[in-house]
Amino acid sequence: MSRFYINLIFFVSFLALGLAQEEPIKKQRTDSLVYKQPYGVRVGIDLSRPLIGVLEDNYTGLEFVGDYRLTQNLYLAAELGNEKKTIGIELGSEINNAEGELYNFTASGSYLKLGIDYNTYGNWYGEQNMIYIGGRYAFGAFSQTLNTYKIFNSDRYWNPDDFAQGSTPNQEFGGLTASWLEFVVGIKAEMFKNLYFGASARLGFLVTNKNPDNFSNLFIPGFNKVTDGSRFGVGYNYSISYLIPLYKKSNKPKEPNSDSN
Repeated sequence: MSRFYINLIFFVSFLALGLAQEEPIKKQRTDSLVYKQPYGVRVGIDLSRPLIGVLEDNYTGLEFVGDYRLTQNLYLAAELGNEKKTIGIELGSEINNAEGELYNFTASGSYLKLGIDYNTYGNWYGEQNMIYIGGRYAFGAFSQTLNTYKIFNSDRYWNPDDFAQGSTPNQEFGGLTASWLEFVVGIKAEMFKNLYFGASARLGFLVTNKNPDNFSNLFIPGFNKVTDGSRFGVGYNYSISYLIPLYKKSNKPKEPNSDSN
């Protein structure tokens, strides 16, 4: 009988020793795991500009978007685009109830935006989604064409029903430039493998703006509308892009906080 108890005590002691060693072994295996994430170039287009071109006859535009992953959360980003928009400035009912447009112009040109994005979203293992903030420096080169205009004159003795038409329509002002800074907030979600849908909102601050003689830039391609007395502008985009993986980089999981035990 005593031998049975001795063997039982020995078996329980051995089992307890094995369970005590199991936890460190598991931790050691967990610590050795690495997370390999794809790094590469993501390229795509902005969907909003072609859509606006379909809905509005006075607009055409195309923008290419791209980014390159530098670190776990930091990306180089760029946008390259072209826009052409025709805008009519209405007289308004406050000017002797005159109808029609005071002038009509077309802005056309290209722009380039360069900057960085920082991903603030902590992905689960295998996810590559982004909720990011970022900044851009943008430069645009464009032209303005004054299609038609009317001579504003409060004394309309010779033209009581309207203002007189200008004598030199279709004036083109070329060689115009502008630069601005943008603050960006956006998301990018992986809908299918390596295929992403994105959306962003932008607040721009106009740094330089070369106005033509006797005319003002009321629309700058890439910046959007220019408001009198303000250097700020707003914009947005909806993009679809594809990630071209170039390599994978290991990312070890964070060490657990020992204070929580």
